[in-house]
Amino acid sequence: MHRRTVVRGVGFAGVAGLGSFVYRAAPEFWKRVSQDRKRAVLPAPHRPDPKSWGDRGLYAAWLGHATVLLKIDGFTLLTDPVFSTRVGIGLGPVTLGLKRLVEPALNIVDLPKIDLVLLSHAHMDHFDLPSLRRLESRGAAVVTAAKTSDLLRVNRYGSVRELGWGERAVIGPLDIRAFQVNHWGARMRNDTYRGYNGYTIESGRYRVLFGGDTAVTTAFRSLRKSRPFDLGIMPVGAYDPWIRAHCTPEQSWQMANDAGVESFLPVHHQTFALSREPYLEPIERIQAAAGRNADRVAVRRIGEEFQVIL
Repeated sequence: MHRRTVVRGVGFAGVAGLGSFVYRAAPEFWKRVSQDRKRAVLPAPHRPDPKSWGDRGLYAAWLGHATVLLKIDGFTLLTDPVFSTRVGIGLGPVTLGLKRLVEPALNIVDLPKIDLVLLSHAHMDHFDLPSLRRLESRGAAVVTAAKTSDLLRVNRYGSVRELGWGERAVIGPLDIRAFQVNHWGARMRNDTYRGYNGYTIESGRYRVLFGGDTAVTTAFRSLRKSRPFDLGIMPVGAYDPWIRAHCTPEQSWQMANDAGVESFLPVHHQTFALSREPYLEPIERIQAAAGRNADRVAVRRIGEEFQVIL
């Protein structure tokens, strides 16, 4: 999982357009190469303990970026698993892409048995092939966006199911439904046919919302029901200057409220240098947006845990 890197911090579209970036900005490119080699990846500030989680209830731990480990009444799933030190285009032992700022809160070997891998879209900071290959298991199912399963070695999982907007899959006790977000799905710029999803996850007593990656949209309003979401996993970072593809913290908070989310788990920050906003600005703005409802922010730092038992 530890591979050499040759660029970092080129933005949310960077890993899909590194070739043109090199030609346009060669001096800056090699400056970042030098900086990246010197910079250490910091340890996660917290380490969750999933071994202590029971088989009854909803448990969650933010492992970094958009990777969340969930356990719902004994059924385990991972959202957008990224455990590599660097994400990008793999060329043998070299990775053209982004280097982590902070290590994952857990390594793959420390995870419990994973029943489901849930993938929102094919961007390399969400759909990390080295991580996904290490998670291959005949006991694990995968749910992914439309026209993305060709990136996987599908015969090495128990099942792989693509979902388009409005489609659903039943995996074990979970009812998973895909909905449209305001983003894009191309992995290499020219494969614009690939899908991109947010998901609702329902299992008996619990409802979870995974917003994937999105700019501001009214789509979350249609998800509201009389029964609220116990947990909403929502992106809050990489908006400066990528506001057309990523929401601000305030917009994320509003979309979660539109959907009827009770507890808010902010992701897509504190892990990679995807954009220009200061490191802690997204979480500070979420706390400000929450105001008197700050207790609804489920986690604030990588590795923190959340639970609810009904």
